[in-house]
Amino acid sequence: MISVLIVDDHTMFRKGLREVLSSAPDIKVLAEASDGRAAMEELRKTPIDVVLLDIQMTGRGGLDTLDEIRRLYPETGVLMLSMHPVEQYGVRAIKRGALGYLTKERTPYELIDAIRVVASGRRYVDAMLAQQLAEEIGGGGVERPHERLSDRELRVMLMLARGRTVREIAEDLCLSVNTVSTYRARILAKMMLRNNAELAYYAVKEGLIS
Repeated sequence: MISVLIVDDHTMFRKGLREVLSSAPDIKVLAEASDGRAAMEELRKTPIDVVLLDIQMTGRGGLDTLDEIRRLYPETGVLMLSMHPVEQYGVRAIKRGALGYLTKERTPYELIDAIRVVASGRRYVDAMLAQQLAEEIGGGGVERPHERLSDRELRVMLMLARGRTVREIAEDLCLSVNTVSTYRARILAKMMLRNNAELAYYAVKEGLIS
């Protein structure tokens, strides 16, 4: 039996995942967590085969939680779930140690298949992510401006591109307004852009947001 921990800050989404996975006779959801800290507490209490980890949660993000899981529980497979396309975080997640990256629009059958693959210790990647990984390894890809950003900078950039204010971002990420303003300035400098409007245009053009 494959034991699963669901980590997502949306209660209804966790409930939906639990219902979907209940149809698989070889998969059992043993625990749920609404954020990274709660996830680590569950892992300390319960042996888990696969963690379904949302990449963007309030406060501590999924990638930071992934780092801690890989450090403390290297035998546990992590399947990242995201509403964002592969282009945004797919390669980053795999390079950080995730065994798979799945967008939330995928079918229940794909999710169940991905869990089984990850539980066996293998990587679950779709064709687009496989191509990106091949380019990364082979050096065939040209670095795009947003790829120069750190994980936290990328997260802030996408929020700015969607029209969120600095104050709203600070509240959502549990940071000070000054810290987010510093991130914004650093992002604009690294990407050689001038303002939020140019950030939004870039994000849409590159397919990072719709």
